[in-house]
Amino acid sequence: MSQTDTEVLAHLVQATRRENPALAPADAVRKALTLVNGAFGVVFLFSDQPDLIVGARRGSPLILGVGDGEYLLASDASAIVEHTKHVVYLEEDTLVTVTGAGYEISHITELGPDGLPAPHDPVVVELELSLEKIEKGGHKHFMIKEILEQPEVLANAMRGRILDDGSVHLGGIKPHLARIATARRIIICACGTSLHAGMVAEYLIESMCRVPVEVEYASEFRYRTPIIRADDVVIAISQSGETADTLAAVNLAKEAGALCLGFVNVVGSTIARTTDAGVYLHVGPEIGVASTKAFTGQVVVLAMFALALAAERGTLPAEELASRGLALRSSVDLVARALGHAAMIKDMAKSFRFAHSFLYLGRGYNYPVALEGALKLKEISYIHAEGYAAAEMKHGPIALIDAFMPVVIMAPMTDPTYEKIKANMEEVAARDGCLVVVTDEGNDEFDDRAEYVIKVPECPEWLAPLVYSVPLQLLSYHIAALRKCPIDQPRNLAKSVTVE
Repeated sequence: MSQTDTEVLAHLVQATRRENPALAPADAVRKALTLVNGAFGVVFLFSDQPDLIVGARRGSPLILGVGDGEYLLASDASAIVEHTKHVVYLEEDTLVTVTGAGYEISHITELGPDGLPAPHDPVVVELELSLEKIEKGGHKHFMIKEILEQPEVLANAMRGRILDDGSVHLGGIKPHLARIATARRIIICACGTSLHAGMVAEYLIESMCRVPVEVEYASEFRYRTPIIRADDVVIAISQSGETADTLAAVNLAKEAGALCLGFVNVVGSTIARTTDAGVYLHVGPEIGVASTKAFTGQVVVLAMFALALAAERGTLPAEELASRGLALRSSVDLVARALGHAAMIKDMAKSFRFAHSFLYLGRGYNYPVALEGALKLKEISYIHAEGYAAAEMKHGPIALIDAFMPVVIMAPMTDPTYEKIKANMEEVAARDGCLVVVTDEGNDEFDDRAEYVIKVPECPEWLAPLVYSVPLQLLSYHIAALRKCPIDQPRNLAKSVTVE
């Protein structure tokens, strides 16, 4: 009895071999897969030919590791790097046959002039990855390691890209900047945490570059017959670079003639290879399923993109561009200082380990942060949580507020709506809500009015997502740890969603 749809493929190949006993195993796999719809990244072993492995991919990633007299197949480079740093990223709709003597790659359905499966010439690349980077480094979970290393990895993401004069240089998109600068609009497609980073980018690009931006769930965008013009720019954001819905959105945009940019973390991933140009995050491998450093890395890279585009369009004075570039580079220190509250937040988490529901509120740049904070808590602690634009609290969620529902509110004094955020807090307090306020250092307004106050370094409004997301990540982690949840591998979730 099969337990998953993937197991059906093994039965299908077995049936194909039974019906066609003269077929070689690789040809049986090829014949079987021509009958299949949907995405797969599969590897087949054969009991009658133990020295043979056949792998194939369509939609889902598959990587061939080329070692010293050995070959490995995996869906992610982190599984291979312990054995070899030389890999082949299999192209879409290809099949690889591996024996002790070597490997051959061919297309699944495409035939050559001789009527045989068309061969595919592999490109062997070297991984920019080390074994040390995918180990826990003495931490209990990958997630806390990845939270704490954010200052280091964000510095890496900006190294060589923000110069000492504050100017921004992104080599991956530089040849296309003039084309991007004339775009009628920018469409951002992403899923989950990457979508929240895209929402931050909408604020950044519209405010700095004065270009209309639309942020779309990739899973909805691909199915609603969207209007895409040749002078549009479509940005795909994905940590793994393999997200199926986001990749489908890219293919749709390319068919319409739009310029497609990829903002991904994994070098050589499908979205990186499919898009016209893009920028790698360079925050190192992220092993924990719940994204942390990849989110802040995405925000940093998207902020650099906004600054580079503003410079090209001339929408900000040169002095302000330089000032913002240096401020972005110095945000590494702000994130490090925000991490200094880890012990306090760990102690705070004891009060919330048995909560049944959380509400996260933020305005402006911190609205996506509220969404991201709620998502982190849901993913790893299994506590229901919702993120809202603070003003929307009156349009429904206020009915749920009582003493047993923690309400986390982001309240930076640099926010233009700060006074309105305080009014939202008063409404929560009037209903005996449990207030948790994240605000600036030196702000004592909430010390006697909130159950807990987390004070982070004051920063410009547009840098708030980098600073304010950190305590929310820590809070989610420590609550999940107290609840003894499987933090790095929460139930029903995968690091890379490669199917619909």
